[in-house]
Amino acid sequence: MTHFLLNIDAGAIDWARAQFAITAIYHWLFVPLTLGLALIMGIMETCYYRTRKRFWKDTARYWQKLFGINFAMGVATGIILEFEFGTNWSNYSWFVGDIFGAPLAVEGIVAFFMESTFVAVMFFGWKKVSPGFHLASTWLTGIGATISAWWILVANAWMQYPVGCEFNPDTMRNEMVSFFDVALSPFAVNKFTHTVTSAWIIGAIFVIAVSCYYLLKKREQKMATESIKIGAIVGLVATVLTIHTGDESAYQVAKVQPMKLAAMEALYNGGEDQSLTIISMVNPFTQPDYANEEKAPLHIGVPYALSFLATHDIHGFVPGVNDIIKGGYTKPDGTVELSLEEKKVRGQKAITAMAEYRKLSQAVKGREATPDESTKFDEYSKTLADNMPYFGYGYIKDADQIVPHIPICFYAFRIMVGLGTLFLLFFIVILFVVYKKDITKVRWLHWVALALLPLAYIASESGWLVAEFGRQPWTIQDMLPTWVAVSDIGASSVMLTFFIFLALFTTLLAVEISILCREIKRGVEQEK
Repeated sequence: MTHFLLNIDAGAIDWARAQFAITAIYHWLFVPLTLGLALIMGIMETCYYRTRKRFWKDTARYWQKLFGINFAMGVATGIILEFEFGTNWSNYSWFVGDIFGAPLAVEGIVAFFMESTFVAVMFFGWKKVSPGFHLASTWLTGIGATISAWWILVANAWMQYPVGCEFNPDTMRNEMVSFFDVALSPFAVNKFTHTVTSAWIIGAIFVIAVSCYYLLKKREQKMATESIKIGAIVGLVATVLTIHTGDESAYQVAKVQPMKLAAMEALYNGGEDQSLTIISMVNPFTQPDYANEEKAPLHIGVPYALSFLATHDIHGFVPGVNDIIKGGYTKPDGTVELSLEEKKVRGQKAITAMAEYRKLSQAVKGREATPDESTKFDEYSKTLADNMPYFGYGYIKDADQIVPHIPICFYAFRIMVGLGTLFLLFFIVILFVVYKKDITKVRWLHWVALALLPLAYIASESGWLVAEFGRQPWTIQDMLPTWVAVSDIGASSVMLTFFIFLALFTTLLAVEISILCREIKRGVEQEK
């Protein structure tokens, strides 16, 4: 694995990253609506099951129809995303396939099978199964989609916080030693809860926006009003939960990915009593000169808030970009952070030990090792185990390589948080109006709901950008940089498939929007 990596076409690395990014971005346009609508349509069918009113049945069927259109598109893009690990990121797949593949296998065998089975009953079983069984199928479809998201997010969380694994020098692979450590790590649990609750916000805003469209058109007014009530309640609860899980997410990131937090805050030089930045004039087009700047100009912040967010202590120490590079500060677990240079040395020791172990393995292949060779095996194995947490730093040449793109992280984080605050205010206002006034007459609020729909997707994608750009350059935190993880392929082949996928996904998105708009215009269909 180590002898050819520097010969990989640099263009192939950039195109492979771009292709994976565009696939993930398009895929994430479909997933949140699937998760959000699954909850809301389950609530609506529960209302039908309890009341046996035809109105609720027609309403549930209507939202299930829109769910089905979106669900199909999400499946198509998700399958392509998983194939890219084998085609463009084969070194990564080889290095961690035993660990990364397990959650994806469980997702495919259990969760996807579960949701694909019950989604058929949900759509075609209204007259073929009992109301109770159909209600269970609707909820199980949503639960299956959520479980599917769980396993995918577990895999992603492991990349950002690798636990439950050991490197096996005989197979040259990281191997899982604790499935539960991987599946139930605090990072994975928090990533799941934060992601799913934010998806419920998109589902709620979608339902409210579509309902407000009907109110503007003076159609389907009862369905629209009742849908707004459910959507607003779900949205308000989801927003509060998202804010809570976001706070915990920042705490987890501060512990295991301090460079990501520093990039999010454009924090060049850290310290105690750190304020949370509201806005600063960070140049959006170029990486700042963090080594020579104290902080971004025109900084406005909330005193002590960042220290509290990162350490749960208003006086807590928060490292900046330069602190992380220089090392020497005390981490929350009481250990002292190594400098980048120290990490590079330890990473190079790990790479050398792995190469020597592999060379010796080839030399003794087919025969029993001598006592001297066995001793060397033990020495290389111990050196590798001691330094494996810093393996990836052996490929780092300079400090700039470990600093994420600060402008993207900084502004994407503020877009996400700012829009989340706006959504909270919106749900409170619309709940007040729908229960205290005649919402059919408050037309300005209908237009606000329609305007917020694209903003909900922008907020969601911004969160993804923070999560993924913030961990660069690592495919696996501290263990595998992107340029080591990529396949040894030509840039031209990846570039070709990039544009093919871009055209394909854009077409799929246009088709989905067209079908959704057609079905929304058609409105609620009465059961015959």
